[in-house]
Amino acid sequence: MRDFEVGPEGARMRWVELPGDEPPTVYLHGLGSSAPAYFAQVAAATGRRSLLVDLLGFGLSDRPAGFGYTMEEHADAVAALLRGVDLVTVRVVGHSMGGAVAILLAERHPQLVGELILAEANLRPSEPRSMSARIAAYDEDEYVSAMHQRILGVVGPQWAATMRQADAAAMHRSAAALAGPRDRWFLHSLCALTIPRTFLLGELSRRPVDEQTMIDSGVVVSVVAGGGHNMMLDNPKAFVEALTR
Repeated sequence: MRDFEVGPEGARMRWVELPGDEPPTVYLHGLGSSAPAYFAQVAAATGRRSLLVDLLGFGLSDRPAGFGYTMEEHADAVAALLRGVDLVTVRVVGHSMGGAVAILLAERHPQLVGELILAEANLRPSEPRSMSARIAAYDEDEYVSAMHQRILGVVGPQWAATMRQADAAAMHRSAAALAGPRDRWFLHSLCALTIPRTFLLGELSRRPVDEQTMIDSGVVVSVVAGGGHNMMLDNPKAFVEALTR
């Protein structure tokens, strides 16, 4: 495990690094998750140098109370980490919320990202029944004091295993940033990028309503056989094949 100070309050972001071929791949997890838990098996199988990064507020990383936990702030913190360890034009693999962060990382810090691979990234404000929208429906104090523990009891053992590591305020603020209105959807930012971009879709998931829009902008849409939203856990072999295709 490695760490680097990205602030504020001296907050340190932590990651697990696996050796392998260059250029490196940076993995970013979804809401309430942790990159080592979701990506270690598939990252090792690619044979590439891999950084399994936990965003501030989640997994192994610090939980600064003064951090806003917006997607832009998450992206800027990852950028600070990459600059701190002298990495540029990396390949970024982002899952769900981590995909939204990856899109903004490429948009706001284009010299750092050479390729995007997005595993069912958030592209629009969340649907009302999504978990991020359900979390955002509470005010922060209510969520932190009571609802975080209640939600842990209904999300299932796999997600709860990493969600219980997350800071409750970080969960709420990140969910609100995903579910709330934005001047530009993540979809718009993705389509405006010119670097190689791949959108991975689990075979068991619904087709995204924006699929043709992505294809028209040059995004490659690829289906991971036998996978749902957590495709890297559902079918690791097929996910590795998608990463190395």
